[in-house]
Amino acid sequence: MRLLVLGGTAWLGRAVAEAARDAGDSVVCLARGESGDAAEGVQLVRGDRRDPASYDLLPGEFDAAVDVSRQPGHVRSAAAALEPRCSHFIFVSTGNVYADPSALRKTVDAPLLEPLAGDVMATMADYGPAKVACEQVVADAFGSSRLLIARSGLIGGPGDWSGRTTYWPSRFAAPSHPDGRVLVPDAPNLMTQVIDVRDLGFWLVDSARQHRAGTVNATGDSIPFEEHIALTREITGHRGSLVRAAPDWLDRHGVRTWSGPTSLPLWLRQPDYSGFNDLDNTTARAHGLVSRPLAETLLDGLRAPPAQPVAGLTDDEERSLLDAWDAQKATRG
Repeated sequence: MRLLVLGGTAWLGRAVAEAARDAGDSVVCLARGESGDAAEGVQLVRGDRRDPASYDLLPGEFDAAVDVSRQPGHVRSAAAALEPRCSHFIFVSTGNVYADPSALRKTVDAPLLEPLAGDVMATMADYGPAKVACEQVVADAFGSSRLLIARSGLIGGPGDWSGRTTYWPSRFAAPSHPDGRVLVPDAPNLMTQVIDVRDLGFWLVDSARQHRAGTVNATGDSIPFEEHIALTREITGHRGSLVRAAPDWLDRHGVRTWSGPTSLPLWLRQPDYSGFNDLDNTTARAHGLVSRPLAETLLDGLRAPPAQPVAGLTDDEERSLLDAWDAQKATRG
């Protein structure tokens, strides 16, 4: 197979390129190269997708292309340039496209957000609408028989630059407090859902080879947040206690949800976001998507954490919060 990866030097795109290369495919990546060089054995064509002429640099035609972009303008120019030159197209979208994050077990038929009106996603607040717009662009260009839209959930494993799936293994492996206590949100019934980047990359390549079409939720299996925490403690050997803080207490102390600095990753508001990580992946499973055990994903991520984590609490922040918790208990006691 002759595969084009739009991007391909960063995390998921690189995993796709490596999976195709390992399968013996001929792989070309179109990227600026600012995230690094392409993987060994993969051809890198340096081009800026803001310039439609970049597609003229690509050699020949392709059996399939994979695009992970969030910018509707980039996807629009790619679709126009590649529709005559590419037999099949895979667009990696996101579960953020769904309009109701509280709904459980969402299928691909669930209502979507309104698409972004312009070609440029300026902030992450527009991520979901931008991806909806991208989906519409590729659907108009390639039709139903030549297009797979894969709505991914949270991606984890080695190289998770966001730190969302590496924070808890790192924290339980090295608690900030001398007595081993770890601060966790009290989040009963909240679901988590992680797909390993290597498994998703392998499946996207296989889907390109098989010319799979349609729209699927390409996610791991959903499990309760408390099970995720319990599994992480088990694999890291954590023996300290858990300090379960209520959402309103965390709010008062400036702790953020989901990701970013001063956050408790994977934590989301309930009930507003109860179904954010509970997408129905039945169709993707039927089409061959296989996930390795979550424990393996978490352990491998722990072995290769981001150099500068962008999610979670620092040691000093967690210790300060635990001190505040202790002070509150002493006052009430």
